[in-house]
Amino acid sequence: MSKAKIKICGLRRPEDIEAANRLMPEFVGFVFWEKSKRYVDPETASALRLILDPKIKTVGVFVDAKPKEVSDLLNRGIIDIAQLHGHEDEDYINSLRQLTKKPLIQAFRLGEDPKEDVKMTLLRALTSSADYILIDSGMGSGKTFNWRVLEGFKREFFLAGGLDSGNVSEAIAMTGCFAVDVSSNVETDGRKDSKKMKEFVDAVRKE
Repeated sequence: MSKAKIKICGLRRPEDIEAANRLMPEFVGFVFWEKSKRYVDPETASALRLILDPKIKTVGVFVDAKPKEVSDLLNRGIIDIAQLHGHEDEDYINSLRQLTKKPLIQAFRLGEDPKEDVKMTLLRALTSSADYILIDSGMGSGKTFNWRVLEGFKREFFLAGGLDSGNVSEAIAMTGCFAVDVSSNVETDGRKDSKKMKEFVDAVRKE
């Protein structure tokens, strides 16, 4: 059985939460970036949190949000962890640390900007002061990247970008990631699909 943990991101509806409660991923994500089609407002996220199994950790996804906005949702208990998916730097993380003691995930995107050197991006990820890091192919692009660049990477990380039930086992075996993160590939017509969610979870947890 795979030891990789599972994060299902972009939940928006009560039926998404009901599916998560059946499948018990370790993490679910609420997107608080207004430009995303998966955006939820704090009130909706709070209502969804109330029906979520308390053993599942909630992650709030933010893109260059004001630190106070992030810390408020953490300190109110609407989310357990904040995922910083924009251009947040160490100064931003330090500012957020003054406002909350809750854990932070910093996302790093590979392959999005051809001018950005992959090795430099991974070095920044390695030295990030965030509690967790996430390696993605882009901003919710749903595309994979060359996982071989992560061979020998010396830090636990969430792996995102184009993962689905057909390739996630290979991704885990190749990268040794701490957790896998899925969103668009467990959807049908832009909504979470409980059947695809189950297929993904089963693929991660199979013997």
